[in-house]
Amino acid sequence: MFCTALNYISLRLLGEGMDGGDGSMQKARTWILDHGGATYIPSWGKLWLSVLGVYEWDGNNPLPPELWLLPDFLPMHPGRMWCHCRLVYLPMSYLYGKRFVGPINGIVLSLRKELYTQAYHQIDWDLARNQCSKEDLYFPHPLLQDILWKCLHKFAEPLLTQWPLSKLRNRALSTVMKHIQYEDVNTNYLCIGPVNKGYNGSQLWDVVLAVQAILGTNLPQEYGLMLKRAHEFIKMSQMRRNSSGHLNSWYRHSSKGGWPFSTTDNGWPVSDCTAEGLKTTLLLSQLPSEVAGQALETDKLYDAVDLILSLQNSTGGFASYELTRSYSWLEMINPAETFGDIIIDYQYVECTSAAIQGLKLFNKLYPKYRGKDVEACIGKALNFIESIQLSDGSWYGSWGVCYTYGTWFGITGLIKGGKTYENSLSVRKACEFLLSKQLPSGGWGESYLSSQNKVYTNIGENKSHIVNTGWAMLALIEAGQKIQLHLVRVYQAQEDFSKAAMDCKATSQTGLNLFRGKRQMKFQIKHLQNEALGAMTRMLGN
Repeated sequence: MFCTALNYISLRLLGEGMDGGDGSMQKARTWILDHGGATYIPSWGKLWLSVLGVYEWDGNNPLPPELWLLPDFLPMHPGRMWCHCRLVYLPMSYLYGKRFVGPINGIVLSLRKELYTQAYHQIDWDLARNQCSKEDLYFPHPLLQDILWKCLHKFAEPLLTQWPLSKLRNRALSTVMKHIQYEDVNTNYLCIGPVNKGYNGSQLWDVVLAVQAILGTNLPQEYGLMLKRAHEFIKMSQMRRNSSGHLNSWYRHSSKGGWPFSTTDNGWPVSDCTAEGLKTTLLLSQLPSEVAGQALETDKLYDAVDLILSLQNSTGGFASYELTRSYSWLEMINPAETFGDIIIDYQYVECTSAAIQGLKLFNKLYPKYRGKDVEACIGKALNFIESIQLSDGSWYGSWGVCYTYGTWFGITGLIKGGKTYENSLSVRKACEFLLSKQLPSGGWGESYLSSQNKVYTNIGENKSHIVNTGWAMLALIEAGQKIQLHLVRVYQAQEDFSKAAMDCKATSQTGLNLFRGKRQMKFQIKHLQNEALGAMTRMLGN
């Protein structure tokens, strides 16, 4: 409902007729009406429609801006929420508090008729507050939340819109607007993500992984110009200063030394992007300058390490942008029906593994800078990764699909941190998990449904996927010599991998990434490597 209704409305605003698009508009409208009408759009959609004027503000659950006036030591203060969450609800709370509605024109009036199964003036907006299409309902509201919203809607909101408490509402709106403006200025008006304003790409993340893949071929001399240009981009993408003002007042962590997901204009460093940026610059620094360009200055490497160390939580794990500031029980008041686990910045195997890898390489090359702190950090991070391993040996991956992705990071983090197949039960269990999911074709193919249902699920018809196969092979190769017992199965995976690469003419990054692990190989798989290299060479030629 969310996507269908918003796309339909967008097309109407852009000038498409209600029966235009060769019947597409009528089909979309019929689907919306057959599923109850736009009152069944999730809460984020209800807000957008209210701003447009095709939905009433009384049909929204409260988003009181007064939350920003609470003492910030309280667990539910927005400043303790995950930055993506708080910066989505920050402007939403302003619009809700103002009850902002755009100009009412002919299109808006027509949409009021097109989107609903009954006359607009007859809609029960109080009932509509908690309506949500079953197709969008990933995270149903618990009863406690419905009671909370009803009390705020029936009792608190009427008081806050009348004198003298309206003064409190005005003060809250002023505070919220200051935070909105701060975010604008410190992100060059991009803001943090695609929901609250805009999205400017994944450039840094893509570049560092591509460089690591190229370096993994052991053929860097063949990519000299490319590596130089990539190296320059990585260096100029590092953040050289913190956000403005007193960071605690704006609920911001340090930025200096970090790398963002996209570019420095974004203004938000990420833990794993910083770790991968550090690792990549260190790898490039070991190449001749005529191949990779000048190395990043030592003081800037130190800045990156300082930031990574500051992002470790007491549990040993790393969240995405900041420290974990509050508690998971706050998910009980998660108002977004379409998303779960968004209220706080959780700690992830991917971010923790990346931190281990970056710090371990740094400690090898610069053992005298904060050596004890780095070693202590790595030790705690290893313990964290082991502690969150699931009983079947896997890790849940939050930033890729899904158990294959998480387990790749889990194994790699443990191995880079000093664990081995022989001395780590976690590594052995993880390898057994991956091998248990290998398909008869030799490859791996995990469905996105694993992420949604939190149960490992194969792609339909047990089809393998080149990316899942690449991740699984990297993890198994990283694990080391004992995987020689399963060499035939790994070889089958390579054949499936090569075939998939040729069939879809896929990009070279995933395939080249395969060879990152060969330096850790302790057994003879030269035939496997030669076959893979030949396949990837042919693929690049195509």
